Amino acid sequence: MGNNYNSIANIYDVLSRIVFGKSIMKAQIFLLKYIPENSRVLIVGGGTGWILSELSKIYEKGIEITYIEKSAKMIALSKQKNIQHNSVEFINAGIEEFPTGKKFDIIFTAFLFDNFLPEKIEFVFSKLNQLLKPNGLWLYADFMNDKMNSKWWQKFLLKTMYLFFKITCNIETQQLINMNTYFSNDYNKLSEKYFYSNFIKSAVYKKAEV
Repeated sequence: MGNNYNSIANIYDVLSRIVFGKSIMKAQIFLLKYIPENSRVLIVGGGTGWILSELSKIYEKGIEITYIEKSAKMIALSKQKNIQHNSVEFINAGIEEFPTGKKFDIIFTAFLFDNFLPEKIEFVFSKLNQLLKPNGLWLYADFMNDKMNSKWWQKFLLKTMYLFFKITCNIETQQLINMNTYFSNDYNKLSEKYFYSNFIKSAVYKKAEV
């Protein structure tokens, strides 16, 4: 099964900290303050679930979360996290297979689109866009693809990462797609911040009102 992190679920966070320190965590924590109280939140590809505990430090109750993760082992780890009195529905599936009639105030995607081929990105982005309410916020974090300005070590690290995840998790792609064009039409960028020598980007996008 492609894009499945079962094989490294138990060591994923440790590996992340060895390579990136706390940058990946900081990039996601930066986004949490933009979630209003009593929001309905869709988290896609949430990994080990530590983000649930961080969100629950801000809001002890009132947040309704749908948590989608393809790896069953990641889901198991996520269910162990402290969510206070918030509600979480855990969905063990890929977002492309997720059927729902719900609309969400917030969509949270962190290091998700770097797993996909361009045609899958088109499909997933379109699907998530339909699930986000007008004026809703899309909280986004991922690696940067700047072919003109990227440092040599960033290019080397990116190739190494893709090779590693291809072997261990059967990641379907080996290239990082620039996501700016996907947000350029129906979204306004409210905020952004860079981490790890501009190799990681966090951004807050607001969907236009229909």
